[in-house]
Amino acid sequence: MNKLLLFISAVSFLGTLSCSKDDNNPSSKNMVSNTVSGGSWRITYFFDTDKEETDHFSGYVFTFGSNGILTAISGVNTYTGSWNVTNSNSSDDNLDDLDFSISFAAPSDFEELSEDWEILSRTDNKIELRHVSGGNGGTDLLTFEKN
Repeated sequence: MNKLLLFISAVSFLGTLSCSKDDNNPSSKNMVSNTVSGGSWRITYFFDTDKEETDHFSGYVFTFGSNGILTAISGVNTYTGSWNVTNSNSSDDNLDDLDFSISFAAPSDFEELSEDWEILSRTDNKIELRHVSGGNGGTDLLTFEKN
């Protein structure tokens, strides 16, 4: 009986060690928001279902305002949209359950960014996103890197 109790205790302890930091951190949503709202960003990769279209965003600097306003500027062109980070599963705040939402009304290239993106990875200088279309099952990939 003591060996069984010791085994169960050991398994439980190891299970807590294997949890990711984000699994137990209720501030993952805030961490993502704080990361992107600190500084300016550029798109270093955009793959739209069947082809790379990164060059459509060449020269643009993106600023994620703390007020949810997303601004893209290149030379005399300025486009304004919105952004937010939402929790798709109210029971926790795991990166796997966060959606990074972007919305632009124009121009058409920027409308392609208007999705609820899944966060694949996040560092202080890079965020990688994925969107899988519910209609045709196509996969879009988007990477922002800090300037």
